[in-house]
Amino acid sequence: MSDLDLLAPPAHVRAADFGHVLVLIDYRTGHVQGLLPAAATRFRAAARTGTAHPLAGPLADQLLAAGLLTPASASGPWPVITATTRAASWGSTEHPAGTVRPAPVPTGSLLAAGGALAEVAAVKAAGEHGTSMLRVVRAVEWAASTCRRPATPDQAKAAVLAVRAAGWYSPARTACLEESAATVLLLAARRLAVTWCHGIAADPVRLHAWVQTEDGTPVAEPPSTFAYTPVLTLGARHHRQS
Repeated sequence: MSDLDLLAPPAHVRAADFGHVLVLIDYRTGHVQGLLPAAATRFRAAARTGTAHPLAGPLADQLLAAGLLTPASASGPWPVITATTRAASWGSTEHPAGTVRPAPVPTGSLLAAGGALAEVAAVKAAGEHGTSMLRVVRAVEWAASTCRRPATPDQAKAAVLAVRAAGWYSPARTACLEESAATVLLLAARRLAVTWCHGIAADPVRLHAWVQTEDGTPVAEPPSTFAYTPVLTLGARHHRQS
């Protein structure tokens, strides 16, 4: 058995296949690698057979160097998520941009949400920059493990809106990753659970993080969120029973 038989994506790497492009996401570093048709075809063949032989050459070397493949103790099929796909535009599709000031929320909610955002910022800063994504994911996992019952849609929406309002004043980066993680932490302080989702869409390839209620409904999200295929979900289904 050659060395190429004993390679596989590590557990923290997820593969999402859109057909015209296959995307690898490293949830330890946040690194994202897109494989265009020829390389994607080779990766699919490797995933089906559980051997890296179809990737032999520079492609295997590049994936190894990026940490998207790693030595494995045994060969076996690699998991690949079939992602929601639309006709490929090769990046020519337009998407809305810009920010809208959030609606006011009660002062108490604003302060609590600001504290949750500060926690997320502290988690990101408490270690090497290259592994901040992993720390955020672990913080969300820990918070979710403390919850005892699902948040109602109204409770979840109120938490999301409070975090967005607090984010308007935050000096730190406050995008969907930080907002969604802070929402989980804010609700977990009351032992209330939501499902945290991180997903991918194309085309162009883009990432998004959001929370949803236990029935799978995205909370305070636009319809465009349904274009994203969840790649990593954490939370509500695993909440503790009171």
